[in-house]
Amino acid sequence: MVIASTNPGKAEELRELLADLPFHVHDSDIIRELGAPVEDGRTFEANARKKAIHYSRRLDSLVIADDSGLEIDALDGEPGLRSARVGGPTATDADRVRLILRKMSDVVWDRRTARFSCSIAIARHGEVLACFSGRVKGRIAFEPDGSAGFGYDPIFYYPPMDMTFAAMTPAEKNHVSHRGQALARAVGWLGDYARKAAESEGTSE
Repeated sequence: MVIASTNPGKAEELRELLADLPFHVHDSDIIRELGAPVEDGRTFEANARKKAIHYSRRLDSLVIADDSGLEIDALDGEPGLRSARVGGPTATDADRVRLILRKMSDVVWDRRTARFSCSIAIARHGEVLACFSGRVKGRIAFEPDGSAGFGYDPIFYYPPMDMTFAAMTPAEKNHVSHRGQALARAVGWLGDYARKAAESEGTSE
């Protein structure tokens, strides 16, 4: 299986979530040489599908791709599909966090509601085999907190655990996150896929 992401934090998170499945997960660096598709879909699922199809046409492997983002109610759903592109191509995660906090500087706590959304697509040979999604609600903190995670994790406050995603351990975050939810829904399908593939190989022998 190949993880179709050039984001180191996202790739590592997906790798951890897939660790218990019977797949050899290739280093995501393999896709850097293939060029990225234009992510012009109107939904997270559309972009995940585009990426999965793009890379699976070029690799003889199962490909898993996701598209995810932060949607903030007080900013009319922004940054949404543009979450990874806020501030331009040279912006760092810290730059993007600062930009969001500046835009939210006058927003009171009760109006700082937000959600992380994630769609995952699994494809092979240019065909999408399955899609799964996840969503988690929270609020935008007034300042960053925590040193774990990546992206907007330092300012995404999750009320049930009274902390930001960046203050959680990887296991805690994976248990409640949008990506963790989507992967949890995919695990059963992937397990069946691996079992059927193994049975097919056994029959052919």
